[in-house]
Amino acid sequence: MSCFETGPIRPPSEAQSILLRLTRNCHWNKCAFCPVYKGTQFSMRKLDEIKQDIETIAGIADSIYGELDRLYPDRPDDTPVVRVMREMDFGHGIDDGCARQVAFWIYHGMKSVFLQDADSLVHKTGDLVEILELARKKFPSVERITTYSRARTISRKPLDDLKEIRKVGLNRIHIGMESGSDTVLALINKGVTQEEQITAGRNVIAAGFELSEYYMPGIGGEEHTAENAVESARVVNAVNPTFIRIRSTIPAPGTPLAGMMAEGRWKPLTEQGKVREIRLFIEKLDGIDSRVRSDHIMNLLEDVEGTLPGDKERMLGTIDRFLGMDPDAQESFIVGRRIGRFRTLSDFGPSSEVEAIKREIKSRFGSLEEGMLQIVSNFI
Repeated sequence: MSCFETGPIRPPSEAQSILLRLTRNCHWNKCAFCPVYKGTQFSMRKLDEIKQDIETIAGIADSIYGELDRLYPDRPDDTPVVRVMREMDFGHGIDDGCARQVAFWIYHGMKSVFLQDADSLVHKTGDLVEILELARKKFPSVERITTYSRARTISRKPLDDLKEIRKVGLNRIHIGMESGSDTVLALINKGVTQEEQITAGRNVIAAGFELSEYYMPGIGGEEHTAENAVESARVVNAVNPTFIRIRSTIPAPGTPLAGMMAEGRWKPLTEQGKVREIRLFIEKLDGIDSRVRSDHIMNLLEDVEGTLPGDKERMLGTIDRFLGMDPDAQESFIVGRRIGRFRTLSDFGPSSEVEAIKREIKSRFGSLEEGMLQIVSNFI
């Protein structure tokens, strides 16, 4: 039955992408904060397997378009794909789940592809070129192909190789910087140094890619919060990435970081503490024109977004609005945000529902801080 292989995760910004798996799991898989690949074995998929998946995706798309042409020959757009998915029988050799992924992709215009899993650039440059060329040939409507990669992998890849990969169609690379501090990077067993982070980021930009660098406020715990902010800003300032994506730290159950917390070797920041760290980080950003994105549910202040340098003061102002609130009001916003009652700070207002839940959390967990830690752990 026709199907294609996919991995477990992709960035929120790739929600409308089709997923093409080049590797299985993570070849490093030692980061203390990451719960995704623990207990799994890394492997690189064979070139022929990957190319067959591209052909399979293209074949499924052709089948869906065939049904659209048959049922809606005069359609003005692709909206009927939703109806076709309800009516179409995929029993003739096409896996239903894979067909639905392709239909979703068609519905959103077939504009982007995301390469999985944690570090597609570990493949040989020649193999990546073949994969990208075939994907571009089979999916001519695609505007962007994106991947995760590790800074150490990129720092060791020749710049000419990166330029070749960019030339044949990879547009954007996501790097999990997490922290720019060598102390914090060692603490969380990231397996990379500040120097490698800077080298990798600069090479990505020099090769012509868009670059997303991920920063994790709170990953240094209470002890290293200021260093985490300042040194992370140092790396970002040296690189000038296209995007700075904020990912507030949550010690996921079962991870080494959660174990460090239980043993008292790492103390998590409160929600307010992470906001203060983000403020210091943004304050230290200078001489760059990156776009700051707070595009994840783990972040408390989703509206701390903008393009540097013009939006810097506005972002700091939003943070200061929160930090200047009465402590009780801060707690109410935190609860409301975490239960989905408020999305941004501008949504905040009196809510009897929020106040009732806040009282219940304090009663059940002993403090709002402990309750929030338990609740947000389920977001990952």
